[in-house]
Amino acid sequence: MVVAVAFAAAQAALLPARAQAQFGTARIDPAAALVADEPVAPATATVATVQQPAGPPPTPRHTGIKAMVKGLVTDFKYLPSRENALWAGVGGGLALAVHPADDRVNRSLVGSNAADRVFKPGAVLGELGTLFASASIVYAVGRLTDEPKVSHVGMDLIQSLAMAEVVTQTLKYATRRERPDGSGRNSFPSGHAADTFAFATALERHLGWRYFVPAYGFASYVAISRLPANRHWLSDAVFGSAVGIIAGRTVTSHEASPFPLAVTAVPGGLAIAYVRRGE
Repeated sequence: MVVAVAFAAAQAALLPARAQAQFGTARIDPAAALVADEPVAPATATVATVQQPAGPPPTPRHTGIKAMVKGLVTDFKYLPSRENALWAGVGGGLALAVHPADDRVNRSLVGSNAADRVFKPGAVLGELGTLFASASIVYAVGRLTDEPKVSHVGMDLIQSLAMAEVVTQTLKYATRRERPDGSGRNSFPSGHAADTFAFATALERHLGWRYFVPAYGFASYVAISRLPANRHWLSDAVFGSAVGIIAGRTVTSHEASPFPLAVTAVPGGLAIAYVRRGE
């Protein structure tokens, strides 16, 4: 459980933001060179500037159902990317790290009345039907009130859920991992974790950094809730969270760059950075 929460918290680590360096040649005053009466060697000055992160994704011209379906097809073209591969590596590495503790964690939570009371609502709150209904309401309100920005939020939420489900179901079919309660061979990864993290990622992208903690806090709660219910292993929830982040950022990151949450390769490992956007 601690590792699952740490996975979400790690995304907010205050690591150095990515910066772009601009190089230019320093100007030499010809008059000054004549007065000095000495040859002047070319000089260069290095100026480092930090690029401000982009705001919310720009609202598209059309947010109708046809545009949403077309956009989802386009989104899948952006799924194979270096940064998504790094996110998958982070999720896979964490899942492998907690895998030895799967049995122990489940034994400590399954049958616990306290854990059951605290986490039982997560099974309903993180259901695909609940999240899809919420996203559809946002989308419908935006369309009915002629508010493209609102309908755009709903559209991205729906697309993020759809992508998360496609990736999750594909992995479930490929891995065929048995659930801890023995009810089926579709445990890995957790669909609840993937869907809620996809929802949280798209929502935070539109609403801003202030919603980072509540959005990912809710997603972490739902992911953990699958353990006391004995429906998933800890490693299922951890990797499901990574799948959701990949889905949410794929839908929104190509609309405007840079994405405020990034994972990059650094000497000796990976760095996860979150950059606060300017108001």
